[in-house]
Amino acid sequence: MKKQLLLLLCCSFFTLYSCEDLFECVINKRPEIHDKTFRDGVVGIYYYEEVTTEIKNEPRDDDYGYFYDIYGDLPEGIQMFANYRTVSFEGTPEISGTFRFTLLLYVDPPLNYDDDTGEYESVMCSDSTSKEFTITINEL
Repeated sequence: MKKQLLLLLCCSFFTLYSCEDLFECVINKRPEIHDKTFRDGVVGIYYYEEVTTEIKNEPRDDDYGYFYDIYGDLPEGIQMFANYRTVSFEGTPEISGTFRFTLLLYVDPPLNYDDDTGEYESVMCSDSTSKEFTITINEL
């Protein structure tokens, strides 16, 4: 009985997910924002930090399009700049405080043309991710 139940479960799983999708998710090809602890800044003194990103388990991650967005507060005077797989936070902070924000990463994967279906298909399990960060700016 247990063998029949296991067989039924496996068949159901493969019916719902194609082998290619399953294979891609086992590899876990997905966007990733690297961990980063931002150093403290000082009001009136130039500040620069950067965060790097990649496609996990993908040797060709230079072939992807990277797009970023931010939710939350950056210190006044600090701006975010995206340069492909690197996001920099730079400028001269104008006020002190602790500023929390979420960096969102969206990627456009290279599309593979499927000769059988005549359509383009994505090769990833997930096309976005996010990570929370904190910048602290102190008085001089």
